[in-house]
Amino acid sequence: MRKVVLDTNVLVSALWSNQGNPYKILEMFFQGEIMLYYNHEIMDEYSEVLHREKLGFPKNKVRNLLNEIMSKAVFAESPKSKMHFIDESDRKFFDLAKYYEARLITGNTRHYPSESCVVTPHEFLKDSSHNNI
Repeated sequence: MRKVVLDTNVLVSALWSNQGNPYKILEMFFQGEIMLYYNHEIMDEYSEVLHREKLGFPKNKVRNLLNEIMSKAVFAESPKSKMHFIDESDRKFFDLAKYYEARLITGNTRHYPSESCVVTPHEFLKDSSHNNI
């Protein structure tokens, strides 16, 4: 099973529209086709961002999503890398993905080091279809 770490922007996009690639990836997680990794820092960011009033997501929808993640995803910790990040808050996603040899799926690849583990939702789905996942 493919291991992934989802940047918060993927969850935001998936909640905005059930038509795009981020939603397809979330569906893959719900259907047990991919294994999502997270830690306390990531869950805190998910919760804080998804509950922002300006996004307007229904609280029960956010709560249900976060509960699904906590019940089905893998809670894991990783050492902190020494790499430079433009936005330090991105480190937690990258470090977890690198440590567990997972794909970091993000809509903001420019925020991360240029490494093969960092992919857009489109790239992940394209790669997954070639690997029959």
